This record gives sequence, structure tokens and C-alpha cells, in this order.
Amino acid sequence: MTTARHIVTLLKSHIAGDEDRFLSIAMQLAAHEARQGHGKLAQELKDLVDAAKSRDARIAKSSRPVPLFQPKGELAGLLHVRYPDLRLTDMILPDSLRSRLHRVLGEQRQQASLREHGLVPRRKLLLVGPPGSGKTMTASALAGELHLPLFMIVLDGLITKFMGETAGKLRLVFDAMQA
Repeated sequence: MTTARHIVTLLKSHIAGDEDRFLSIAMQLAAHEARQGHGKLAQELKDLVDAAKSRDARIAKSSRPVPLFQPKGELAGLLHVRYPDLRLTDMILPDSLRSRLHRVLGEQRQQASLREHGLVPRRKLLLVGPPGSGKTMTASALAGELHLPLFMIVLDGLITKFMGETAGKLRLVFDAMQA
């Protein structure tokens, strides 16, 4: 990518509010400058990106949302709620999956703009895969990026030997999510 393309992409990511992409392009620009023999400029860019990342980490930790919803009663044994710190940049993902997840994040961050054009952002996302493939980690990263709570069902509290009881507990969980 040429320097001019870097600048255009930097501006687009800034306008879209995609800070991760912005910092990624800034690092690419620093690498480009280093390859051109501009070591001092490359180091200055890298230092600025590192400072921005550490600032974001401090802000994220100091401005953690206050958990408004804590399961009570029977729900306490069925749901676990937390506010994850994980970000998409912490994950190693194929480019195709990373771009899809960034699109979902972009939709959530640009809700007002979408609504102005008669569109609505996705409200549901189905993560499918075998055990250990990263479904929960992906959900945690998305919740962390959007500063939203992550609700996880405690399966051993949900499933009982009586089918009707399990269905009733499942109904409680879904009713709580609708509220």
C-alpha cells in the first residue's frame, strides 16, 4: 500500500470510528517508513501507536460499566454475567472471519447512521463450530469491544432429568434476555 493509500485508509477508519483498524494502518505506515530508511519517523509512529493503545487500555479499565443486571433467584444458578476485557486484536483469526466480525462491530457502532437510511443493525449472531473452536472467546471479544455484558448459561444448572423442568428453566433464561 502506498503512503497516500495509507492516509486515505486512516481517514476512513477514523470516520468509521474503527480505532483498531486505525492503529493497524498506522503500524503499517510505520513499517513502510522503516523500509524507506526513515527509522526516526518509523519509531515515532510506533511510539504514538503504543501510547494510544496503552491509553485505550487505561480508559477501558477506568470506565468499566457498572453491572446493571445481576441474575437473582432461580436465574442466579442459570446465568453468569461478566464484562469481558478481551478485544478482537487479542485473537488470532483468519482475515475473512476478522473482516466479518469488524463488519458486525461497525454496524453496532454506526446504528444511528443505519437507522437514518431505514436499516437496522444485526441483533443476533449465531456462532457455530466444534468445542474449542473459539465461539465463547469470539462472543467475549465482541462484548468487550462494545462494552456490553456477556451472558453465559450455566449448563449444569439448566439441564435436569425432567424434560419439562429443563424447558421451564430455558424459558426463564430467554424471558430474562427479552427484559
